[in-house]
Amino acid sequence: MSGTTIGIIGFVVLLLLLALRMPIGIAMMLVGIVGIAALNSMDAALKILGEFPYAYSSVYTLSVIPLFVLMGNFASSSGLARDFYGAAHAWIGHWRGGLASATVLACAGFAAVSGSSVASAATMGKVALPEMRRYGYDPRLATGVVAAGGTLGILIPPSTAMIVYALLTEQSVGKLFLAGFLPGILLAALFIITILIMTTWHPQYGPRGPRHSLRERMVALARSGTLIGIIVLVIGGIYLGIFTETEAAAAGALLTMLYAMARGTLTRPEMVTALLDTMKTTALVFLILIGAFFFTPFLALTHIPADLSSLLTGLALPPLAILVLILLVYVVLGTFLEGFAMLVLTLPIVFPIVTALGYDPIWFGIIVVIVLEMGLIDPPVGINVFVVKGIAPDVPMGQIFAGIMPFWLAMIVCVAILIAFPQIAMILPNTMIR
Repeated sequence: MSGTTIGIIGFVVLLLLLALRMPIGIAMMLVGIVGIAALNSMDAALKILGEFPYAYSSVYTLSVIPLFVLMGNFASSSGLARDFYGAAHAWIGHWRGGLASATVLACAGFAAVSGSSVASAATMGKVALPEMRRYGYDPRLATGVVAAGGTLGILIPPSTAMIVYALLTEQSVGKLFLAGFLPGILLAALFIITILIMTTWHPQYGPRGPRHSLRERMVALARSGTLIGIIVLVIGGIYLGIFTETEAAAAGALLTMLYAMARGTLTRPEMVTALLDTMKTTALVFLILIGAFFFTPFLALTHIPADLSSLLTGLALPPLAILVLILLVYVVLGTFLEGFAMLVLTLPIVFPIVTALGYDPIWFGIIVVIVLEMGLIDPPVGINVFVVKGIAPDVPMGQIFAGIMPFWLAMIVCVAILIAFPQIAMILPNTMIR
């Protein structure tokens, strides 16, 4: 049996295991080990199984994951989301659709310390949805903006998805963080423009909120000033070469913890919860990464990635057309696969093709993350949609998806802009001080 045939069988088995709800890390490990044994030898497979999990888990670079996750958990305990929303509300709440735009800005701010789309959607939903309901916002706009705004959590650094991409493709985590900063701001701006267009056509969707005085605005901004300073310190420290990514994560986690303690919100039960949540998330990510690094050598032995790369690069198609085809595959996969699963399953095949076409791997990482965001609000999976549904159980799923579609289109516009002007993503990593 040829390596290609074994590789195809391996993919089919992996998809069947995922359909049976086996954790993706374990499924990839199982298929990878059996595939390596079939293509090489059982001794080689057992050697990898015995040595690799510990050797990989003890790599210093991976410590950035629990530190940034811990930073996000401490930020949640500090009441940061409410502070960000209060500041945005005070400054732009009097616009048409202002509370929805304030939700986008608050999601962007919270994303800069949480690194999680689900956490951003869940936290901001609890803060913003009751306020938008109080002012009579249409449920489609209210729920749609929370679900879409939450997706900023994996684009604006720090981002767990970027860390996973960096580790799978051997790229710089710091460069990816910096590359995601301006596209994150661009996407947030496109979301706000979308809200303004929607509320201009349908004013009843987002009534104006109260206008606050300058003093009230400055007080609201001051409440979130400390954590804005922490964000600037972490991202600025990486850009200026003061911190490595791991040092920046440690500094951010420490300062966020001290801030939450100073506010009296980080009680002993909250501390225990934050640590346990960090352990659970870290274990999940590590398991996925370890599984991926069993599956990748198996794919390499099948020669499928190399053959597919040669096939596509040899076609009489411009690189842009092949890139669009790859992104369309990601959009389709996003309708039934979770973001991490998409990354670990596709990158061993897609990444060699993209680099062979001459695209910058850092830039492509940002494009992939945005497409993953689209998967977070795609039907029928749409994890963020189910998060919002849990917060607003009385709103039908159809209305939530209807509210999301304008923001989904805004994401397509964002991808198109970054393809046309890649320097938006690359200017910060290309000028960072090493």
